This record gives sequence, C-alpha cells and structure tokens, in this order.
Amino acid sequence: MTSTNALPPGEELRAGLARDGFVLIPRAFSKAEVGRFKKAAQHATERARVGDWPFVRTVPKQFPPWPLNEVGSNGIWGVQHLLHPLMPPQDREVFAESYFCDTMTATVTALLQCSEKDLVMELYNMLVCPPRDFALRWHRDDIGPQVSAEEERKRLAEPMMHAQWNLALYPDSSLVVVPGSHKRPRTDVERNADPYEDNIPGQQVVQLNPGDLMFYNNNILHRGVYDSKTERMTLHGTMGLRGADPARARNILQHGVGDWAADCDFGDLPGGMAALAKGMQESLIQMGTERDVGFSQVDE
Repeated sequence: MTSTNALPPGEELRAGLARDGFVLIPRAFSKAEVGRFKKAAQHATERARVGDWPFVRTVPKQFPPWPLNEVGSNGIWGVQHLLHPLMPPQDREVFAESYFCDTMTATVTALLQCSEKDLVMELYNMLVCPPRDFALRWHRDDIGPQVSAEEERKRLAEPMMHAQWNLALYPDSSLVVVPGSHKRPRTDVERNADPYEDNIPGQQVVQLNPGDLMFYNNNILHRGVYDSKTERMTLHGTMGLRGADPARARNILQHGVGDWAADCDFGDLPGGMAALAKGMQESLIQMGTERDVGFSQVDE
C-alpha cells in the first residue's frame, strides 16, 4: 500500500524536526486510506471500551504499566498493541499495512537517514477520547521531571535512534507542545510550573486533520488535553534503529510488546511488505523480552 500523496523532501522533514521538535505532513494518506484505517480503528475502540480488549490505557493513569483486562469506571484513553496476534485478523492486517506501508517507512528512513534494513518494529497503539475530560501532565517521554538541568542537557544531546508519530483519523487538537524544547533543558518557568499548567510560554496546540501525519521528538515538552465530547482515534506508533542503547529498549519493552512479538505472523501482508515486517520483527525480538527493564516514568 502506497499513499497517493507525495512526501516532502527528506532534507525538509529533517530540518523541521531538528528546528521545532516536530514536523507535520498534511494529507499524508488519502481519504480512501483513512476510511479503511478508521473502520478498523472503530472496531478496536468499541471492543476496548466495553472491556473486550485487555490492552488499554486507563484513565487517569498516564504512564505504563496499565492494568490488564480492567477498563474501570473512568474508562480508557488509549488502545494498546494494534499488531498483537489476538487482534481480529481483518483489523490487524489493516493496522499492519498502515504501519509497514511505503509512506511510513519512507518518512522514517528519511528522518533517520537509514535504510529499511536498519529499522526495528516497536510500538503501535491508538489514542482515543476518554468518557470524561482528561489531561496529561507536561512531560518528556524518556526523561523524568526530577533530573537536573545538566542531566537534561546531556540526555537531549543524544542522537535520535527512533521516530515517533501520530496519524489522525478524526480532527485532533489534543497534543500541546513547546516548539524547540527538545534541544534545551527546561527553563525555570517550565521547571517550576504546575504539571497541568494550561499556558506555558510558547506552547502550541497541534491541529491535525484526518490523514495528517505528525512526527515528533518524544523528548519535546508536551502534554495531551482530551475533550470527551470530541471523538478521537489517532494511530500512535514508533520505529527504531538497530543497535539502540538500553534506554531505548526500556522505553519500548516497558509496554509489554516483548511478550508477544515472536508470535506475530506478517506473511499475509502484500508484496515486499511481508519481508520488511519480518525483518523488523526479528530486530525487535533481538532487543529482548524482559519485563524487568524498569519504567521511564511513574505516575505521581
């Protein structure tokens, strides 16, 4: 599956990501593709909301681990493990094609300046609207709020070994970012602000339309603000590079993907996509299956 819409040049994508910490590709996927993705997403979300899918992000918990088989009275804000072997085959195939498709891999290899053989299958989840208004606190995905400015500067200087994206299937204005904050430690205002502060200086609400694709540095300062009255189904994925350090393994394996990665069979994917998926799957398996790697963040 290849999108009909041309991608921006790689230099433009890399420059935007380096400058702002995120880059937006409008209409990366056609209306027909979005419609196909949305049908599978609706099925998965319906199952998850009524407790028929065990892997969810429960309200109000922001970080893993989330309880299995427990929607609870507060509902969910995410559906985990879209590529899991237990996902109904017709939907799992659609999710797999959206993950391993030319549009996605071409963008990732352009951003990371690598080839497809260097890629690692990582996470593929979906962010959905909760049954009540809900917000995440300001955070960087893999750098906790307690670190010093010196440690923060050191961690932010590390080379990017993965790409992370949001693909909107409905209009989505849930993500709030501070452009450029991926390149520097927090300011005194940011460090001392309330974790749920609504007006951090320089913040920007990211507006996505169906089919828009946004890549962002996961250590940009960001938060999610979810309106329960506005439907949201946004595919949320990552791909990594072979040879990433243990911190990256922790960031991925903390979600439990190592428990089932070896059981995936992507042989039914079309064309060369099946071989690509198998190679990326094998790279993930080599990363490990340990569940004692720890967690990047903890809920307060």
